Amino acid sequence: MGTDFEVTMNEYLPLRDVVFNTLRQAILRGELKPGERLMEIQLANKLGVSRTPIREAIRKLELEGLVLMIPRKGAEVAEITEKNLRDVLEVRCALEELAVQLACDRMDEEGVRELRAAAETFESILNSDDITQIAQADVAFHDIIYAATDNRRLIQLLNNLREQMYRYRIEYLKKKECYPQLLNEHQTIIDAITGHDKELATKFTSQHIKNQAETVVGTIREKEENA
Repeated sequence: MGTDFEVTMNEYLPLRDVVFNTLRQAILRGELKPGERLMEIQLANKLGVSRTPIREAIRKLELEGLVLMIPRKGAEVAEITEKNLRDVLEVRCALEELAVQLACDRMDEEGVRELRAAAETFESILNSDDITQIAQADVAFHDIIYAATDNRRLIQLLNNLREQMYRYRIEYLKKKECYPQLLNEHQTIIDAITGHDKELATKFTSQHIKNQAETVVGTIREKEENA
């Protein structure tokens, strides 16, 4: 297991939770690949912990659907499936539509400037070939819209969902041919928000997510055909 990730200690969390969060992030960010076996001894040695918190973390990850227990083989990272993708994106679409509608009413001029700056930053790093950095810039763009809602509960739900979305966002951003469309979608969303046009903002946001879903579904099916 040559994957490069490390445990980040947190004095406020029990060790089992720290290990769980570390492995969860590694899976969501693609550092632990779909289908990769999770060997307790190797993970324990890599993270400098005993096997007990590793075993507990794997059980919790199984409950989240991120890990599968295979008979006579052990634990492995769950594959990215079309069903899981659609489940996550259906919820994301509903929440993002609400967020952008609220942003149309509540985003001030400073927020608009931040949103435009975030879009420009995103565009400026698309040629970097650093998918993680590009994904973070995409997240930053959407975070400004979330913040403009001034609704803590909605922001919390979107942040929780964002972690589950990360695997799919990375897969999408690997497709460079989608970048022009993605840039255009960001700009149309900005225009709708600044124009306080809820109907158009909702339409563009829904299409933005739908396009991402179709692209990733195509990737999943391609991998299944080549398996």
